[in-house]
Amino acid sequence: MHWQQLVQQVRYSGRYATGPEAERVLRAVLTVLGGHVSGDERCELARLLPAEAALLISRQIPLAQPLTAPDFVDAVAARLAPISRPEARWATSTVLSLLAQQAGEPLTRRILAELPRGYALLFGLAELAPARAAAAA
Repeated sequence: MHWQQLVQQVRYSGRYATGPEAERVLRAVLTVLGGHVSGDERCELARLLPAEAALLISRQIPLAQPLTAPDFVDAVAARLAPISRPEARWATSTVLSLLAQQAGEPLTRRILAELPRGYALLFGLAELAPARAAAAA
């Protein structure tokens, strides 16, 4: 896959009006994601993506403590300002869902294992609460 193909996928999936708008969203989400993925998962994801996308991820210094999912969305919103939080969530989910499709479920699950609870829906996956936690709620 080439960079422009990925941009067009974001444009189509996110229903963005223009390629530049979709590219801006893609760059913002990949930049924030780069600080959250590390180790083998980071290398594997980078190999699956176009070179430009891989660079956006790999240039980021991994955070010692990943952001919560809502804080991740807020970080994307800050990069895309001025947009609303729901728009930032849409942008984040659009890009991360496409990455999950590209990466496949095994790699996506390993990436999710590195992140705090709450990210699965951003990647387009269901996140089931453990039975004990669900019963206590």
